[in-house]
Amino acid sequence: MRKTSALPLAWVSLALIVYSSLYPFDNWRNQGLFPWEFLTAPWLKYWTWFDVVTNVAGYAPLGFWLTLGAIRSGFRGPIVVLNIFLMMLLSLTMEGLQTYLPMRVPSLTDFLLNTLGGLLGAGLAAAGEKKGWLSHWSTFRSQWFSEEASVPLALILIWPFALLFPVSVPFGLGQIQERLETALGEWLRETPFLEWLPFRDVELEPMVPLVEMMCIALGIITPCLLLMAVTKSWRRRLISNLVLIVAGVFVSALTSGLTFGPTHAWAWVDQSTWVAIYIGFIFSMLFIFAPSRTCWTFLFLFLMLQLFMLNQAPKSVYLGQTLQNWEQGRFIRFNGLAQWLGWLWPYAVLVITLVKLATHSKQ
Repeated sequence: MRKTSALPLAWVSLALIVYSSLYPFDNWRNQGLFPWEFLTAPWLKYWTWFDVVTNVAGYAPLGFWLTLGAIRSGFRGPIVVLNIFLMMLLSLTMEGLQTYLPMRVPSLTDFLLNTLGGLLGAGLAAAGEKKGWLSHWSTFRSQWFSEEASVPLALILIWPFALLFPVSVPFGLGQIQERLETALGEWLRETPFLEWLPFRDVELEPMVPLVEMMCIALGIITPCLLLMAVTKSWRRRLISNLVLIVAGVFVSALTSGLTFGPTHAWAWVDQSTWVAIYIGFIFSMLFIFAPSRTCWTFLFLFLMLQLFMLNQAPKSVYLGQTLQNWEQGRFIRFNGLAQWLGWLWPYAVLVITLVKLATHSKQ
């Protein structure tokens, strides 16, 4: 039995499927239909290749990670067959629950495409393991990363996807205070509990340029420190950080391109942004020879500092206009899914960091 990042990634994939299938989670109603009636309903008359791809691609990662995690954990049995059954059960449950959501339309087509995606993912993982293709990753992982790298590596793989959702400040994930206050105020309106909430007495002030540059730099430093905390040698740390930063920059450009068009892919970058990115990289290199515990300690401090600065500023006016593009059309399925990754990623890192620091203190 080996420790593997596949099982944490399988849980993340499951959570994303549930969220994207049931988004926006409101206006539930009973139409007097059984939740499985979509299985005998006529085929959809209108569909697009985008719908086909998203339904298949949505379940493929779960099938892949679940199968790989089962194999790596030493499970013995018909793994692919069992996973296909689980994919069918999950898809059946999600489509059935959509019967009660006015903005979602359950269909036999979606059910079959979801199952196909799970089958492709599970088959790819099983074939890759059988042919020895995935053993190269195991060798690479053991040479580059520590034994306790499973969850941190899963978070590193999620980081680029968290950057897909537009943010007020480049790499500024976790800006939730204003949204949280608004949501709590709506939920507790006309209840006595509303008076108990510690709402702000003053309005949030926009960031000054220097603070914004610090947030961008910290947004680069924190994932680098997370990666360095589980990477073995300084050479591998250098290469890993370079790859991570390049991936983050290009994903941010992809987000801008998807939102405003390919010609505006680099509109989010100006001279001060580039300077902040360079500062973040150079500062992270100061820890290239640092022991793992030092990386975890400074990761906690820098992450808390960035979250404090981000949550003392309001959402950007331009961000509101950007989100309108994501909340309409083909981005509607990814709006809620991507925003939760962007909001929660730094807090998940914070929890893992505290766990690692507590573990190191006992040793």
